[in-house]
Amino acid sequence: MSGESLTRLPEGAGAFRPLNGYLIFKGFSPGPFVGPPLFFRRLTRQTLPGRDFRSMIRFLPVFALVLALAACSRHSTAPDPPIPTSNAFQNPQRVTIQGYNDDAMEPFLSRDGKYLFFNNLNEPKANTNLHWAERIDDLHFQYRGEIQGVNTPDLEGVPSMDRAGNFYFVSNRSYSQTASTLYRGKFADGALTGVELVPGVSLAKPGIVNFDAEISADGSTLYYVESQFSIFGQPKSARILFARRSGNTFVRDPASASILKSIDTDALAYAPATSASECEIFFTRVGPDGPAIYMAQRTGRTQPFQQPLRLSAITGFVEAPTLSPDGLSLYYHKRENGRFVIYRVTRPQGLKPPN
Repeated sequence: MSGESLTRLPEGAGAFRPLNGYLIFKGFSPGPFVGPPLFFRRLTRQTLPGRDFRSMIRFLPVFALVLALAACSRHSTAPDPPIPTSNAFQNPQRVTIQGYNDDAMEPFLSRDGKYLFFNNLNEPKANTNLHWAERIDDLHFQYRGEIQGVNTPDLEGVPSMDRAGNFYFVSNRSYSQTASTLYRGKFADGALTGVELVPGVSLAKPGIVNFDAEISADGSTLYYVESQFSIFGQPKSARILFARRSGNTFVRDPASASILKSIDTDALAYAPATSASECEIFFTRVGPDGPAIYMAQRTGRTQPFQQPLRLSAITGFVEAPTLSPDGLSLYYHKRENGRFVIYRVTRPQGLKPPN
């Protein structure tokens, strides 16, 4: 799958959205340079053979200008169709992690609702590590510290966990040797044991990166993101797939393409989150105005998902949803006043999630 290299404004042929003096690549977030929302920040501390991502980002504005000029003759003047939206969740409220005052990103609420897992700032200047907090109430958690037994000087982030305490995360610690990034371990009392690569998911090909994943509540299905990068370090695609557990390993499910067809479009899609029944999926998709959070439903675990809808109450630079055990609250991170914080939206009273 490949998409347009640049984000087009709805109006005007060859129009591209400028921000802070730069042209914005599709899937790239605003900053001192152009850069994708999260995953490129994850990868800037990884090296593909012969390529240093940090040295390449200096050239991205040049690439953007060249591609913009080349694209002007290709786009029509027809406006883009409106994006379907949903008001299934409303009332955004900021979450407080007591005892913690740093960036909080990639939230994951444990399947029993007791713990909030997250990572700190996901940029090259930070040592991105996994953290945890205990629930006080829906909007307040008590910080307990870094998760022990897992963090290294490399990147560790994107936590998720099944009901049995099997914990999954992303790390670039061995990418140069294995071309793999998905890890797992056993969580108990604030620590991970038995940390190892997840077998059976990665293609183990340089340039192909799994930068997001979430394990289903029952531990039988691993939803993950697979992205292909160009030789210039730009993401050519990002799609959500899934693998089924088979004993101690996972097997990539060939039905992913048909079941997730409505979700995996030319736009970059990442950060999947599923309900306990797996009949609802939430994810981030990059559009003309940057990343937004979408939801899609289906009638059964083997059925394809229906057309995704953007959650209209969630605004700003937002990513990485996670659902509460009762399905009534959705948490996500948001950039606010130069820092990433966690927010929550809720279903209106009387509106229940699908079984």
